[in-house]
Amino acid sequence: MVASSSPDSAGAPSQGAPARPPLPGGRFAANGSIVGQLVKIALLSLFTAFGVWAVLPLYVAGNWWGIGLVVAVVGLVYYVYLSKRTVPAKYLVPGVVFLLAFQIIPVLYTMSTSVTNLSDGHRGDKDRAIAAIEAFSVTRDPDSPEYVLTVATTGDPDTGELVFLLTDSEGNAYAGTDEGLSELGGADVDQAGKVTDAFGYTLLSPAEVNARSDELQEFAVPTRDGAGIRSSGLSSAFEGSAIRVYDEACDCVTDTETGEVYTADNDRGAFYNEDGQRLAQGWQVNVGLDNFARFLLNPTFASSFFGILLWNITFAVAVTGLVFVVGLAVAMTLHVPRMRGKTFYRILVILPYAMSSLAMYLLWRDMFNTDFGLFNRMLGLQVDWLGDVWTARAAVILTNVWLGYPYMFLVATGALQAIPRELGQAAQIDGAGPWQAFRHVTLPLLMVAMTPILIATFAFNFNNFNAVWLITRGGPFSPDNPTAGGTDLLITYTYRLAFSEATAQYGYAAALSVMIFLIVSVISIVSLSRSKALKEVDR
Repeated sequence: MVASSSPDSAGAPSQGAPARPPLPGGRFAANGSIVGQLVKIALLSLFTAFGVWAVLPLYVAGNWWGIGLVVAVVGLVYYVYLSKRTVPAKYLVPGVVFLLAFQIIPVLYTMSTSVTNLSDGHRGDKDRAIAAIEAFSVTRDPDSPEYVLTVATTGDPDTGELVFLLTDSEGNAYAGTDEGLSELGGADVDQAGKVTDAFGYTLLSPAEVNARSDELQEFAVPTRDGAGIRSSGLSSAFEGSAIRVYDEACDCVTDTETGEVYTADNDRGAFYNEDGQRLAQGWQVNVGLDNFARFLLNPTFASSFFGILLWNITFAVAVTGLVFVVGLAVAMTLHVPRMRGKTFYRILVILPYAMSSLAMYLLWRDMFNTDFGLFNRMLGLQVDWLGDVWTARAAVILTNVWLGYPYMFLVATGALQAIPRELGQAAQIDGAGPWQAFRHVTLPLLMVAMTPILIATFAFNFNNFNAVWLITRGGPFSPDNPTAGGTDLLITYTYRLAFSEATAQYGYAAALSVMIFLIVSVISIVSLSRSKALKEVDR
């Protein structure tokens, strides 16, 4: 056989060498079939449209680095799929791009956030914080300019950044953010001065504005030194003078009404007065390992953290072990050759896995109810299952075993069917009993397929937020420590500390997330490295 001279034989060998089979998907290479070319053009067009969609919000936000990254990725994709010499890259690029976008970059961003004080009131730089302090203290002057106000956001109406779309008395339109005021070009303005359409902004309805009225009262647009624009209702705004003024010479903010002086603390990212009270608006700074030291060394947080960590590991190990034992036992029971109706029984077993886990968690929570729960009514008891630490923990484990064992049953059934029955029969001929044949023949072969599944199950249950949050919400809680519940996992504890308090503490939450990531990674790596079954596969 000689080498093919066809131009569409991707990866063809040199002249005289044995011909190699065409690579999978060779039809999509350059000069391939018409169908392949059309599919390639369609996919590249779709990817280009996705790139344009990604660039628009970045352009509105002025994020030129992000625009450059998107353009570079789109250019790389075009180079790879239009070139005849990059066949291996055609298979590698999609996986690498998705790996970077959804794995590497989020992990790196979380790690970088964990060493900062990023939280409500510490989102931007120092200049932005000073502008916000001055703008927030703005009061109306006798000759304050008035504006017609339209409230909008950049992005989602519920969570996007607030923007004031303003129209002055001469009909000029502006966009005001917490960074300043800029001209608004191309906007549609009605006769009353309200902006009815503006590119890049989402105009809020009256109901949506009311839903964010608390944020609206605290929002102000800095305009010039010591001045800013604040709302005076849902449809009007005024520009006034600031009471609190920043002085660069002393690096401090002075309240002109009270005479109080707040001096900048650049290590903590906020202005503090002599009594240690700080202004609400601060800036983001690097705090090193303070967030990690907070729950490792602080006595209050450390006792809660290590107690929850111990229960978290116990919970993950107990659920993983029980679903494995129950799932394997059911699978072996239904693996008996002469058993009738196995298909019907298998359908019954996997029913819990087919149901909505959200609904099942809520259903089990009601079954543990003290007054009308199924368990108390069946057993004639009045036990507060979710009010005691140990019964609540047992309830959470039992619920997860019931929801998880069908999946382990399916995996074990497939693994058992892949093991030749002759091996067990040969062991019995050699004198081994049923337990010995299972212990020394079936189980080692079974673990080859199930060890990775068990590790994945452990990692999933280590971060099983829904199981705890929907059944107990982390409770019951001790009166001495209302922030750490008896069934709290690290992930629910993180959520409560970071997002359920008055302010969101993203830096602290990121530090806890990094700790969870490291703990699960270490346990998984150690488990894989110590698995004798996987070492057998490697040989």
